[in-house]
Amino acid sequence: MAESEKSTVLVTGAGGRTGQIVYKKLKERPNQYVARGLVRTDESKQNIGAADDVFVGDIRHAESIVPAIQGIDALIILTSAVPQIKPGFDPTKGQRPEFYFDDGAYPEQVDWIGQKNQIDAAKAAGVKHIVLVGSMGGTDLNHPLNSLGNGNILVWKRKAEQYLADSGIPYTIIRAGGLQDKDGGLRELLVGKDDELLQTETRTITRSDVAEVCIQVSYFYY
Repeated sequence: MAESEKSTVLVTGAGGRTGQIVYKKLKERPNQYVARGLVRTDESKQNIGAADDVFVGDIRHAESIVPAIQGIDALIILTSAVPQIKPGFDPTKGQRPEFYFDDGAYPEQVDWIGQKNQIDAAKAAGVKHIVLVGSMGGTDLNHPLNSLGNGNILVWKRKAEQYLADSGIPYTIIRAGGLQDKDGGLRELLVGKDDELLQTETRTITRSDVAEVCIQVSYFYY
């Protein structure tokens, strides 16, 4: 495939467990993709190989992510706030863990403002397609994930999804089930809407399969 026919794809959150897989899969297909990654720290960049195509920036600060987004065809958003377990948790005592978010890293700041910054930057740069990875459960305000660290994480994720839908950019939103660190490509993938899959016994998916879906749809829509 000629260089001009390749798709330049940026995956943000490339230092995360799913983001690393997407970035690696893109790098393994040099005839189809020009891969880029965005991570938040130099340490994360080192962890995934420190290649020149990995940019360091903070999605909460819009200007820092502009260089990574310039010249790309597709953007795969895999950034997300991560709840931390409060110190002192001892599973041997039958305790239930309590969670918190680091200052400045609450879902409102990461999953809403951070996603909005990415969408705005992509629109300004003329990006052809955005893939946003969210989570099942967002139709239920009382979902347990919203209570973690009082972060309302699914609420903010849905707000970002709606912002993307209203942006005018071609998009795909993937609301993944519980993520598993298992081999991909072995199980039938089920597709539903409005959290209907939460009423079934199939509520999980491997990170590898989510990564593959991200890549396939990023190229399909333009």
